[in-house]
Amino acid sequence: MARAERSETLRLRVEGMTCASCVGRVERAIRAVPGVANAAVNLATETAEVRLGGSATPGAVVTAIAGAGYTVAPEEITLGVEGMTCASCVGRVERALRAVPGVTEAAVNLATEAARVRYDAGQTELAALIAAVAKAGYTAHLAGDDSAARRDAARDAEIALLRRDLVLAAALTLPVLVLAMGPHVIQALHHLIAASIGITASWIIQFVLTTLVMAVPGRRFLIKGVPALLRGAPDMNSLVALGTSAAWAFSVVATFAPGLLPAAARGVYFEAAAVIVTLILLGRWLEAGAKGRTGAAIRHLAGLRPTTARVLRGGEAVELAVDAIRVGDLLQVRPGERLATDGEITEGASYIDEAMISGEPVPVAKAAGAAVIGGTINQTGAFTYRATRIGADTVLGQIIRMVEDAQGAKLPIQALVDRITLWFVPAVIAAAGLTVAVWLIFGPAPALTHALVAGVAVLIIACPCAMGLATPTSIMVGTGRGAELGVLFRKGDALQSLHEATVVALDKTGTLTAGAPKLTDLVLADGFDAAQVLAQVAAVEARSEHPIAAAIVAEARARGLALPELTGFAAVPGFGVQAQVGGQAVAVGADRFMARLGIDIAALSPKGGALAAEARTPLYAAVDGRAVAVLAVADLIAFVVAGQVVETLPAPGLAADAAQFQRYVGV
Repeated sequence: MARAERSETLRLRVEGMTCASCVGRVERAIRAVPGVANAAVNLATETAEVRLGGSATPGAVVTAIAGAGYTVAPEEITLGVEGMTCASCVGRVERALRAVPGVTEAAVNLATEAARVRYDAGQTELAALIAAVAKAGYTAHLAGDDSAARRDAARDAEIALLRRDLVLAAALTLPVLVLAMGPHVIQALHHLIAASIGITASWIIQFVLTTLVMAVPGRRFLIKGVPALLRGAPDMNSLVALGTSAAWAFSVVATFAPGLLPAAARGVYFEAAAVIVTLILLGRWLEAGAKGRTGAAIRHLAGLRPTTARVLRGGEAVELAVDAIRVGDLLQVRPGERLATDGEITEGASYIDEAMISGEPVPVAKAAGAAVIGGTINQTGAFTYRATRIGADTVLGQIIRMVEDAQGAKLPIQALVDRITLWFVPAVIAAAGLTVAVWLIFGPAPALTHALVAGVAVLIIACPCAMGLATPTSIMVGTGRGAELGVLFRKGDALQSLHEATVVALDKTGTLTAGAPKLTDLVLADGFDAAQVLAQVAAVEARSEHPIAAAIVAEARARGLALPELTGFAAVPGFGVQAQVGGQAVAVGADRFMARLGIDIAALSPKGGALAAEARTPLYAAVDGRAVAVLAVADLIAFVVAGQVVETLPAPGLAADAAQFQRYVGV
């Protein structure tokens, strides 16, 4: 029977190509490799897609490309790793990945349960990496776009399972603890147990309950810890399994075969095994909950993107899931909706709130040809736009990836922790063995009892989980909380070096400010009434879609002013608005609008210039061709927050414009 011919497709990133001749050179070099069935090189994407057959290998293709004078860029992927419980697991997975030929870098994060691997595409592949992790005793899979959601779902399931096991273990352990330790606290309880069920029956009850604790909720430690111990790579589960099994086994002998032990050593320690399992489960449950909360920032950012969008298909608007959108699709956006992807407006116009990206509170005017960003909020208009970037390629997707990268980063100090935990568990086991030997040789009678108790104590108390989780969890909490407050860390190690910062630069808008424009000033020309002028101006601005207009209308309504009726409203984009209000011609806009209308603002322009110097937006109002007022709108400083910031900063660190800033803040 003829053997089926081998066929495999290899995709490589090729660096150094600059023109079409480079493409031809690379293709010829690849096709010259024996066994290559086909090769297609794309200059725009800098990729080479190669179909291998026969004896061709990825390594031979990479060598051929290098011989042609070009470089195959290393690949970087993220693997989800399941089954890690402590820092020693991290080191074990990292060593397994780094041992794979072609892997140049591997960094594993216990808090995110992920491994970032950098490797030469020609020397290894995804299957080899997953197999290496599996050989180390863990499960790995390629982390995709839905990896965060899948990880959250898995963590929720883990938390629920841990809660169930903890409740069961606690319910079974409590009677054991009362039977074993109660008599030491209440002497009458000892006599009551002896006179009622008897000491032997008490031990049997403890045996049954403790066996259930170890067999059901405590089974996880045995399933993971014993195989790790047999592989010669013990972890925290191995410590718990050893300690609880030793206490349980000794107690079983003392209960059912007491003749094998000296009379003075015939005691049971079922409560030690049961309490240890319960306490470790409590710690695991609290730990899982803490890790779950650190993903809140990513979920918040992902929530900024809508789940569906109106996509034009065949001339009809169809509601589709965001994942079904393709580059080039036309999307319709109605007032108040979030944009699903990045794109370019093809029809219509509107104002878009881009505060999530820029921090600016004032929505930005957008018209045909303008670029828009997924996750931002459309205001009053409706428009159609063409999707140019989707999914992880959008600005929001890149921000999410940046936060994930920062949360998954391994700080320099973590390298020290990893080196310590690499030898920690074996050292603990050796220390426990030495402790037992010392107590057996030099300990007082009953030496075996004291030796067992001391050895189990060493195994259980020396838990490396805190060392392994402290740094990555603090990174996740710090970067996650920062993202919720609008502070994004591009790299996790920025947290470690932050204490060395000597200069702090703060962006004003949305950071030290309230994040919303307000009417701050109304300066009148001689002979005009503030309430009447504000009512006339607000009546005209109420018809405008401009965000600054909303601030003026809001102030008028806050003062309880009734807005008069108007006719003949007209807006001049980039200049201002005008209308007939109560039989008078009212115009509101920038100084260039007044100049266009031939209105003299000389008496008010000095004040307008002063307001502009204070980072406020001046607007001029005219009635029947006469300038009557200058108004100013600004995103005000949040006085309490900004005052605390300025007072906290050391005087030598204040910027050159600190005096102006302090005048503006008012501190």
